[in-house]
Amino acid sequence: MADAPRTAVLFDIDGTLVDSDYAHIDAWSRAFAAAGESVDAWRIHRSIGMDSAKLLGALLPDASEGTRTTAQQYHSAYYSEHQPRLRLLPGARELLAAVADAGHAVVLATSAPEPELVRLRELLDAEQWLTAVTSSEDVEQAKPDPGIIQVALDRAGVDAGEAVMVGDAVWDVESAGRVGVTSIGVMTGGVGGDELREAGAAAVHDDAAAVLAAFRAGEGPIAALR
Repeated sequence: MADAPRTAVLFDIDGTLVDSDYAHIDAWSRAFAAAGESVDAWRIHRSIGMDSAKLLGALLPDASEGTRTTAQQYHSAYYSEHQPRLRLLPGARELLAAVADAGHAVVLATSAPEPELVRLRELLDAEQWLTAVTSSEDVEQAKPDPGIIQVALDRAGVDAGEAVMVGDAVWDVESAGRVGVTSIGVMTGGVGGDELREAGAAAVHDDAAAVLAAFRAGEGPIAALR
């Protein structure tokens, strides 16, 4: 299409647009206990946003495949209890709207499983601004593997140099960098700015509202998209 966007902004959802990271931490902590394992909460926090298979491998290196599968099943069950209490982070919908109004494709570049993604999309209520959406079903391995980012680019029909990624985890930044996408880090997932910059983030802000303020002021990677 002649009027299709030539630029795109890719958004992680968990911890970036929706305040869900700590729900995941609690669900994983309870899941590990139910599976007969004990993992410190801070270690779980450090792994949030990582592909679930890699998370389980990192946190339960000596556990059997059966134990890891059991833990993942419990996580899904416990996380579902949190879903009615999830809320949007400041500026989330406003940022999506502003990016779309500026003519950029808006892409939800997430590896969330489909059942979780359905609830997240309902909460965002942003379908009118979306060009494309990814999920865990689109790749064999999620972040920090760059597959999800590449799928997002392909669905938006834009090149890596014409896109920006917004995420809260080092895994978002690293996966974007592996395919040449500039990234913006937000600290709503509990990861510090220095760590996000060290991972390769071109800019770091407190939250989506601060990203929006910079964009409206003509500053930062999104404003630089042409």
